[in-house]
Amino acid sequence: MFEGLKDTLGRFKDDVEEKADADGPADAEAGPDDSEPAESTDGEPDETASLGKRAKAFATGGVIIQPEHLDEPLETLELSLLSSDVEMGVAEEILDGIRENLEGTIRAQVQSTGMVVESALRDALLDVISVGQFDFDERIAETDSPVVIVFTGVNGVGKTTTIAKLSQYFEQQGLSTVLANGDTYRAGANQQLQEHADALGTKLISHEQGGDPAAVIYDAVEYAEANDVDIVLGDTAGRLHTSDDLMAQLEKIDRVVEPDMTIFVDEAVAGQDAVQRATEFDAAAAIDGSILTKADADPQGGAAISIAHVTGKPILFLGVGQEYHDIERFDPEQIADRLLESED
Repeated sequence: MFEGLKDTLGRFKDDVEEKADADGPADAEAGPDDSEPAESTDGEPDETASLGKRAKAFATGGVIIQPEHLDEPLETLELSLLSSDVEMGVAEEILDGIRENLEGTIRAQVQSTGMVVESALRDALLDVISVGQFDFDERIAETDSPVVIVFTGVNGVGKTTTIAKLSQYFEQQGLSTVLANGDTYRAGANQQLQEHADALGTKLISHEQGGDPAAVIYDAVEYAEANDVDIVLGDTAGRLHTSDDLMAQLEKIDRVVEPDMTIFVDEAVAGQDAVQRATEFDAAAAIDGSILTKADADPQGGAAISIAHVTGKPILFLGVGQEYHDIERFDPEQIADRLLESED
């Protein structure tokens, strides 16, 4: 998963390490012409501070990571991130974070330069993929029952299967669920969701094709209240070629049902398209987070890196297969570690 992005970050680490280590330990006697002097409190270059840093590096046998060690690798990294479907603003944020974390850093004798670069990369990644993170299970537990969750996104990205996966996820935690088919325009939608409901042993609330999506989900909420069901999982239609109608439906569901959570679902492999669609859906009916399907088949990782930062809402889960158990919580620290783990 995300092998392309992992390779990109690995190459950057190797490039910076090679350039910095090629210069060898810092020369304590080098003057300000050999490095960019630090600024004093009045904004003027502080040559004493610069010399002090170089002397410290020399005394410890360390290496100072200079701007010239970063310029070319960062340029290459930017192109690679963009080709991995990372959104441009997100790529720039990552690059700025890396430069801020690395430039002028002293690599101690007990460290490798690669260790220093990896730490800076990890911090920069976490800054962009941790946006808006919250404890999903805790929020569910703190919300009065029935908790109403509405799912949005285009058709064909695994939205219905994701709803079924989350139904099992909740049932395994001892929480009962009812499914609601608010996708009343797609032929076969009722049958598809009914098959999942039958397999999971849960209830489906549906209306005839062409009915009011808000009414279906409202009925599911009433059923949940009458039968002490913990969670309502509501599907919605997803047809961007009739986006005005779609967005109007989502806005009406928001008004009528007032869901506790709205989750956007798209394919990780959709890359920049998924990022753009997440923005559009968030504008129509503010989403609380995203779920990316087919993450196991995504060689790039651009959507996973970009969506949270662009929307300001977290990625909550990754779909990693077709079985009901093939869903995993999105943990930014685990994702960062996975992207930076060595193949050795």
